[in-house]
Amino acid sequence: MSVVLAKTNEISREEWLKQRQKGIGGSDAAAILRFNKWKSPIAVYLEKIGEVDPPEENEAMYWGSRLEDLVADEFSKRTGLKIRRRNAILQHPEHPWMIANVDRLIVGRKEGLECKTTNEFAKREWEGDEVPAPYLIQCQHYMAVTGYEAWWIAVLIGGNKFIYKKIERDEDIIQHMIEAEKNFWENHVVRRVPPELDGSDASAELL
Repeated sequence: MSVVLAKTNEISREEWLKQRQKGIGGSDAAAILRFNKWKSPIAVYLEKIGEVDPPEENEAMYWGSRLEDLVADEFSKRTGLKIRRRNAILQHPEHPWMIANVDRLIVGRKEGLECKTTNEFAKREWEGDEVPAPYLIQCQHYMAVTGYEAWWIAVLIGGNKFIYKKIERDEDIIQHMIEAEKNFWENHVVRRVPPELDGSDASAELL
């Protein structure tokens, strides 16, 4: 059972960003494991030690936030599952450097929901049973923090195609992820030792 680190409906955005510095979130996990092409491990490190600010909201982030309620409502409508907000930054009970800011929880089940929007060019990444690796890692991270058994992901593609999928908890992935996050937090963030730069576009853009 996760611990409440902070109630997000009672704090400002500035305080929310400060609280996020206290641990590794779902999108951070994908970056640390080098599955996030938009963010590198060195970027996560610099954010956590307060050397750089998180990226400013761009158009894609703005509309993703604006459409979150629509995606969540459509998921509930199509599945018949009741959902609720969890207005809190959650923290793993044994690994305090693991935190989660989840979109929704499924009422009456140990399951959650992640809401996404993406463009038409990304539709192939969602074909069949596929879930893009960064989002798969993000959802497994949330299951690790909450102790939940499954996580749904719903996505609006190109503004006119809606799909949703269920991701089952995978203990092998979670264990590997915990070890990688622990190493990153204790050997880099706490010790103020930056991780090695990689050759990714995200690292090049940061430099």
